[in-house]
Amino acid sequence: MSDRVVLCGANSYEQKYYFNNDFARLPESIRQELQIMCVTFTENAGGALLVEFDEAGELKLTVQVDDSDYYFDEIESGIQISRIQKEKEELFRQLELYYKVINTQ
Repeated sequence: MSDRVVLCGANSYEQKYYFNNDFARLPESIRQELQIMCVTFTENAGGALLVEFDEAGELKLTVQVDDSDYYFDEIESGIQISRIQKEKEELFRQLELYYKVINTQ
């Protein structure tokens, strides 16, 4: 996991949203879209959602759950991840391209 770079994430346990300031040059509309996506996911399914780039520069959605979280809805989580990946496919491709370009400079 050390080769991964977190773009953003939300945590239902702490009710916090995180955005990596290394990506502050992204347009405000994209940053807002990412925030809405992450917060909505955690409000509906619980747990924590991380949007991160792997070592190959591909965007991954990672869900983390506390062992003691009996309210986490694994089925809802899977449904939402699938929906997000489908609805945000173009955005994710553009973010991957952006990430690869800024890492080659």
